Amino acid sequence: MSATPSARPAPPVRMWPLYAAGFTTAFGAHGIAANLGGLSDGAVTSLLVLGGLLALYDGAEVVLKPVFGSLADRVGAKPVLVGGLTAFGAASALYALADSPGWLWAARLGQGAAASAFSPSASALVARLNPAARRGRAFGGYGFSKSLGYTLGPLLGGVLVRAGGLRLLFTVLAVLGGAVAAWAAAAVPAVPPLPRRRQTVLDLARRLADPVFLGPTAALAAATAALSAGVGFLPVSGAAAGLGPLATGAAVSVLAATGAVVQPYAGRALDERRVTSGTGLAAGLALTAAGLGCAMVSGLAGVLLAAVLIGAGTGVITPLGFAALATRTPEERMGQTMGAAELGRELGDAGGPLLVAGVGTAATLAYGYAALAALIAVGCVLAFLRRTGSPATTPRPR
Repeated sequence: MSATPSARPAPPVRMWPLYAAGFTTAFGAHGIAANLGGLSDGAVTSLLVLGGLLALYDGAEVVLKPVFGSLADRVGAKPVLVGGLTAFGAASALYALADSPGWLWAARLGQGAAASAFSPSASALVARLNPAARRGRAFGGYGFSKSLGYTLGPLLGGVLVRAGGLRLLFTVLAVLGGAVAAWAAAAVPAVPPLPRRRQTVLDLARRLADPVFLGPTAALAAATAALSAGVGFLPVSGAAAGLGPLATGAAVSVLAATGAVVQPYAGRALDERRVTSGTGLAAGLALTAAGLGCAMVSGLAGVLLAAVLIGAGTGVITPLGFAALATRTPEERMGQTMGAAELGRELGDAGGPLLVAGVGTAATLAYGYAALAALIAVGCVLAFLRRTGSPATTPRPR
């Protein structure tokens, strides 16, 4: 029997290892980070040590993602993907075998460097293995898998640490990295590198400054900034309003779950031309800014509304932003673009909480939310004014 027009085909089998890679980097990042502070085995002796361990992973990503993205264009995305996943498993096994506080630093740095390789490579493969008409749906599924890792990482990581300490968590990550690497090697088709025109540093700077790249990347950075600020500070707002840990923890879970659920629907709407990338990004930024505005309202209602709106806004922005970048990028430069876009997200991940914390320290936390909301609202207005149709469905001239 033929499928009805409304049927929703499952993603091709070759996409599942890429989704698993997205889950791996998210689970590895948050599963460990959320549980380092509660250790009692001497591995974390002060807030400074904790901050250093948290910064190692993200710092490696900020520096290395553009490098590995360009390498994926040069040698092919699949070898970089498989190599990165294998290195992630090896770095995790390092601490699992050594079980020494000193080796925790090396393992965490190795994990961050490995994720810098396989994360942009997976994004590039999602783009190159799907035609423009399906990229929104593909990036929606990839974003869902990462959001699932962010959501389950702290919970499952906590269960594993309670059962067998940090060593058990690193053992599970070692097995996960190795298994996904083998799966990707077997199931993901080889996508050979394409011939590239010689590019100077000035050419690269011009391309990265082009609004075609800058607009979606800025939207992705803004979404990640709001997401990080929400995860970090909504529990503080809830506690200040007299809410218990259960209520504030539920709010953070609602934020992550909303973002995970919305992404596939947003990507499908883009593919079916029910929304353009320009209009969708503007709407996502508006939702995100509104969520930060709700965070200024004291009490459970404000916290929950903020969580839902920020989650929905980031869920709209993420697949539309990556799909827009993928379709307007020459395929021989796909890895470089994805690496640079991931760098933008990492900067937003760090900058959002810093802005909220800085303004909140000088005034109150409500003003910190307002500052980030105002910044994102300006981006929303600019995105609305610049929209000229759907850049995610109109390939850029080569």
